[in-house]
Amino acid sequence: MAAMVLAATGLLRGSGSWGRSRLRFGAPAYRQFSSGGAYPSIPLSSPLPGVPKPVFATVDGQEKFETRVTTLENGLRVASQNKFGQFCTVGILINSGSRYEAKYLSGIAHFLEKLAFSSTDRFDSKDEILLTLEKHGGICDCQTSRDTTMYAVSADSKGLDTVVGLLADVVLHPRLTDEEIELTRMAVRFELEDLGMRPDPEPLLTEMIHEAAYRENTVGLHRFCPTENIAKIDRSVLHSYLRNYYTPDRMVLAGVGVGHEQLVECARKYLLGTRPAWGSGAAVHVDGSVAQYTGGIVKLERDMSSVSLGPTPFPELTHIMIGLESCSFLEGDFLPFAVLNMMMGGGGSFSAGGPGKGMFTRLYLNVLNRHHWMYNATSYHHSYEDTGLLCIHASADPRQVREMVEIITREFVLMAGTVDVKSCFFSWIRSGTNKQILYTHYTWRRAQTRVCTRTRTGTYTHTAAEKRSV
Repeated sequence: MAAMVLAATGLLRGSGSWGRSRLRFGAPAYRQFSSGGAYPSIPLSSPLPGVPKPVFATVDGQEKFETRVTTLENGLRVASQNKFGQFCTVGILINSGSRYEAKYLSGIAHFLEKLAFSSTDRFDSKDEILLTLEKHGGICDCQTSRDTTMYAVSADSKGLDTVVGLLADVVLHPRLTDEEIELTRMAVRFELEDLGMRPDPEPLLTEMIHEAAYRENTVGLHRFCPTENIAKIDRSVLHSYLRNYYTPDRMVLAGVGVGHEQLVECARKYLLGTRPAWGSGAAVHVDGSVAQYTGGIVKLERDMSSVSLGPTPFPELTHIMIGLESCSFLEGDFLPFAVLNMMMGGGGSFSAGGPGKGMFTRLYLNVLNRHHWMYNATSYHHSYEDTGLLCIHASADPRQVREMVEIITREFVLMAGTVDVKSCFFSWIRSGTNKQILYTHYTWRRAQTRVCTRTRTGTYTHTAAEKRSV
C-alpha cells in the first residue's frame, strides 16, 4: 500500500520526466465521454431507438422442470429432472439407515457410509473408481441419515452410462474385503474421537435430543456406531443387513440434468435383473416400525480443558437443546413448521453478516441481543416420514443455566402468539423458507444446486410427496 501511495504522489507533482514529456509531445488529448445527451427524454424502462431488440432463450412450457418417475419391473423407481448445463448429478437413494437397525448391531449404516466407493466386482480399488470418474470430470460421495442412504456422482452428462454403471456396481457388488473393513474400523474410531473433542457440540446434541425424544426406537437409535460395536461388525453382518434393505423396491435412481428416457435405459441395463453380491434371497425381518415419541432427558458431562489447540482453554459452557414433537414432511403442517423454524432463526453471539445471516430473527432479537451472556441460540427442525422435531440449541456459562432454560422455554411459549403476516419481515421469512425447502431439505454437504435438487427428487419419490411452495 505504501508503494502505491508514493507512486500516486509522484504523478501528482508533475515534475521531472513527466513535465518534460508534456512539452515534447504537446498538450494531452482528451477523450469524449457520453453525457446522455443523445437520448435526453427516453426513460430507462424503454428501449433505445435504433438498437436491435434482444432475443432471449425461452423454455417451451414448464413440464421440462417437472419430476418424471418411472417404476421398473423389479420395483425400482427412476426419477429425473431435466436441467440445462454440461454436467449432471445422479444418485441412488435407499430407504435404509440407523432407524432400521433395531434387530442388528447399531452402527451398520455408519460403516456402509465409510465403505462406499471401495473395490467392487469391476473395480479393484477406490483409486480405480476415482480415475474412471476423472475422465468425465466427476466427483462422488456417500451420505447416510437416520432413514436414507445416498450414493451420488456428479459428472459430465456425456458419461451418464458410465456413471450409472459405476453406481450400480458400488451399491450392488461391493467386495467388502477384510482390509477395507479394518480400515473402516480405524476411520470410525477416529470420527468418534473427533466428535468427542470438537468444541462445537451440535452433532452430539442432535444425537442426544433424538435419543431423548424417541427412546430406543426408530429415529432415536444411534446414528454413529457405538465404540463397543466397532470390532463386532464384519462382512457377514453387513451382508445380512444389505440382503434385507438394499432391495430394488427400496431404491430410487434419481438424476438431474439428464434425459428421462436415457436414465431409464441405463437403469434397465445395470439395475434390472442383476444379482447382488449378497445373493438374491427374499428379504426377511424388515423393520416397519412407526416412530414413537416418548420424551425424556439425556445429560452428558465432558472435560474440555485439555482439548484446546492453543494456550488458552475453551470457555467453560453448558449447552442445552430443548425440543418438541412436530410433524412429518408428508403432513400439511410441514410448511408452517418450516416457516416457524426460519422465523426463529438464531445463531452464534458473533455473526459476520447482515440480514441474510438471520440477524432479525426472533432468537437474535429476543435472546442474543438482550442477554449478552448467551453464546448461542439456534433453531433446528428435523423432519422424517412419520415424525419430526423442532429444537432450540442454546449455550451459556454453567452458572446461568437456570436463566437460559427459562429464556428458551419462554420463546417456545411465544411461538403460540400472533404474527403479522403482512409485514416485510414475514415476507422475507416466506421467501427464505421457499429457498430452504427447495435447496437444503435433505441436503448433501457440498451444497450444490444440482445435488440438492437430486436429493430432494429422490427423497420425495421415496415418500410419494409432491413439491410444494409456501
